[in-house]
Order: sequence, then C-alpha cells, then structure tokens
Amino acid sequence: MTGDTDSTLSPARLRRARHAIAAVFCAHGAVTGSFATRIPWIQENAQLSAGTLGLALAFPALGAALAMPLAGRINHRFGARAALRGLLALWTLALILPSLAPNLPALCLVLLVYGATAGMSDVAMNALGVETENRLGRSIMSSLHGMWSVGALIGSAAGTVAAHAGTDARTHHLIAALALTVVGLIAVRGVLDLRSGADDDAPPHFAPPPKSALLIGAIGFAAVFAEGASLDWSAVYLRDVLDTDAGLAAASTTAFALTMAVARLAGDRVVDRFGPVRTVRAGGVLATGGGVLVVTAAHPAAALAGFALIGLGIAVVVPLAFAAAGRSGPAPAQAIAGVATITYTSGLIAPSAIGAVADATSLVVSFALVTLLAFGLVVGASVLRPKPAVADSRTAGRDEPASIRP
Repeated sequence: MTGDTDSTLSPARLRRARHAIAAVFCAHGAVTGSFATRIPWIQENAQLSAGTLGLALAFPALGAALAMPLAGRINHRFGARAALRGLLALWTLALILPSLAPNLPALCLVLLVYGATAGMSDVAMNALGVETENRLGRSIMSSLHGMWSVGALIGSAAGTVAAHAGTDARTHHLIAALALTVVGLIAVRGVLDLRSGADDDAPPHFAPPPKSALLIGAIGFAAVFAEGASLDWSAVYLRDVLDTDAGLAAASTTAFALTMAVARLAGDRVVDRFGPVRTVRAGGVLATGGGVLVVTAAHPAAALAGFALIGLGIAVVVPLAFAAAGRSGPAPAQAIAGVATITYTSGLIAPSAIGAVADATSLVVSFALVTLLAFGLVVGASVLRPKPAVADSRTAGRDEPASIRP
C-alpha cells in the first residue's frame, strides 16, 4: 500500500490519526443511538404490530451482511480515506430514511439500505483503526469500540430528549443526520491516507470470508451472541424468571451496557499488558462465571451481577477479533469484512435463537447456552495470537503482542 504508510510518520501525525478515527467511531455509534430511540415512533408511523416490527428490524443486519464484502473493493478502488469519507457520509445520511417509511415493505427496504451503509462503513473504519494501531505499536481497538459506545449513548440521549419533547422523528433524524455528516467529514480529514499500490490485485466484488477469518470470526460470533442475548433478554429474564419489577429488570440492561462501555474504554491498557490471548481468555472466564450466576440466581442481585460480568468479559472480544483479522493476511479489509459478516450474523440470530430455545425449554436453558458459548472464548482465545514471523520486536517476550507493525 502507498500513502501514509512510511515508518517515519511523526508521533504527532499518528496521534492526530488516532483521535480522528476515534471521532469516526463515535459518529458511527451516534447514528445507531439516534435511530434506536425513535423506533416506537417509526412503528406507530408505519402502523406495525410487534411481530411485523421484529421482521423489519432483521433487515439492517441482512443488509450489512450482504454489503460488507464490497468494502474491500471500495477501499482498493478509492483508497482508505476517500472510501471511509463516502461510506460514512452514506451511513449518517441513511438515518433520514427509516422515519420516512409509511408501511412495512417500505421500512424493510430502507432498513436494508440503512444496514448496508452501516456495514460497509463499519468495515472501512475498523480497517483504518487496525492500520492506525499497527503504526502506533500499541492497542487502540478496544477504546475505539468504546468510543462507538459513547457515540451510541450520546445519540440515544439526544433521541430521548427529542422524544420527550414530542419532536417529529423526521425532523429529529434530518437534523441529526446533517450534523453527524458534518462531524464525520471533518473527522475523516485526519485519518491515515492509505492507498493500494499499483501492483496490488483488486479484491473480488463478492467473496466468502478468507480461511484466516473463519476461526477468528467464531470467537466474535460467541461474543456477539452473548451480547445480543443479554441486551435483548436480560430484562425479560429478571421479570419472568425472578419475578422482578419492571424498573429493576431494566437495570440489568443498563448494568450490562455500562460495563461493556467502561471495559472497552479501559481495555487497551489490559491488552498492552497481557496481550489479546490472555485478555480474551480471562474475559471468557468472567463471562462464563457471569453466565453461571445468571442461570443459578435465586435473587435479582445475583442475576444483575451475572449480566454485568458477561458484559465485562466480552467487551473487548470483538475489537480484538477485528484487529486479529486485519493482521491475518494480505487483504486486511477483506478479512475484517469476513469477521464482521460472521459477527453481524450472530447478532441477527441471537435474539430469535434465545426466544426459540426459551419457548421449547426455558430462559434458564437459553442462558445456559450463552454460558457455554462464553466458555468457548476460554477455549478458543489462542486463534487471536499473531503470527510469530511478523511480531514486533518491541513486544518480544510477551506470549501474544497486542499490535504488530506492518
């Protein structure tokens, strides 16, 4: 690759690139938060039942899974900075679409587009995040995903204010989309400018995940499954299994989300100290312990602690999976797209899978499955170990360096 790839990049330039990509992650997350808070308005506007709304909400993940393999080709054609600029703008502007849908078919169509832009921009920003991490020589992916969570919280807070004020979602989303587009375009100016070399082969338009991404993707699958199950079902679990009131049940979701956000923001220091394999293995132990607490809880406090531990344990897994994918082969964007496709698929099926198992057995059995997947992180963490042949000499002596220079 050419562009900002020279090893003599100044520390100031690298710091600016890190801050810029962090702002990109924050803007990306703010779109999701802005959309999520207005789902009730969108449901009412399109006159949807709970069942048809659930059907429509499957389309963003479907659109993302279908479109993410294109991101590598777009990166190759336009360069990483230009590709991110265009894809991020498409994503922020796509926020306008869902509130305009008057019925179910229209909503499904616009959410397919919404998800496609989300997925492609997600791959582009993660690929640049990995490249920035490589040049810094230390872990930043966990905190970047933490900034995504911060953005989601900001977007959801603004959306909550708009909803309480009775603001039409079309007006709210138009203003938010334009503001976030401006923020995103300004932020992208500071990211690394990476371009494919003249001799680099263009990736295919569509390709299955490379073999190097499959095992890494399996780790991401387990983490995202536990995340989706806990976010969507923790409150229901406390209400139905432990007969908890609605307010305390909702606190389980808050506990889970907060522990994930805090752990991601603080996770880079842990990764730099212990490396990705030990970090994920320890996280798997915490998440497994949290799952055991949930399924054996006789009191709401134990279940709340269990969900918080699950969030703490899986928080850094997906950022580290993306980082490992970006170092796993000669086409980082394609490998990241493969891992992202697997993890998005996990997020798509987790809520319905938990519900299906609960219908056939019970929610306790459903979260026993989550606990088993969490234990899979302990067993499979070694797939995140970088190849020794490309290890950074500054991390010699550690069993798995957090980041590798290209």
